[in-house]
Amino acid sequence: MSLESEAPAPRRRLFVLLPLLVFLGLAGLFLSQLLSGRDVSEIPSALIGLPAPQTDLPPLEGTSLPGLASKDFAGKVTLVNVFASWCAPCREEHPVLLGLSQDKRFTLAALNYKDQPENARRFLGELGNPYQAIGADPAGRAAIDWGVYGVPETFVIGKDGKIAYKHVGPLTPDSVRALLLPQIEKALAAPG
Repeated sequence: MSLESEAPAPRRRLFVLLPLLVFLGLAGLFLSQLLSGRDVSEIPSALIGLPAPQTDLPPLEGTSLPGLASKDFAGKVTLVNVFASWCAPCREEHPVLLGLSQDKRFTLAALNYKDQPENARRFLGELGNPYQAIGADPAGRAAIDWGVYGVPETFVIGKDGKIAYKHVGPLTPDSVRALLLPQIEKALAAPG
């Protein structure tokens, strides 16, 4: 038996212990995140407090609604919902949006993301249209400017034209009550 073919005992122990140490380190990191109390599902937005991106999207083809233009945000609170007909969670949140559309204190507008116009019209025809304006973003360029991670997402734009809040994922009655409505109320109360 050659001495060169056998690794020294301390080196072998290191090779055996290294995966265990890496695992323990990662487990400790995940445990600290779990116990931190932070909402790990919340994705921060670098755009909060900044003016909404300059947007001038054409209207959804085949509708009588206007497109999405950032100039229309001035002086009023606007919710901008990013949706697509191919998005299953968008279908889940749609009844919540229909309920929100009954509140006339703010405007509910949409950015239709990477969608075919006929599919978007069929989606709204089947489920109802909660929006007062729909901008078509077939290439997804405007969504990049807005910092969209995926659909659906909803933004609260204050009367000053700045992004006050961003909700990632489908709106639910609970998220509207606990998260969205307090942000809308705050935006409505702020000077504009």
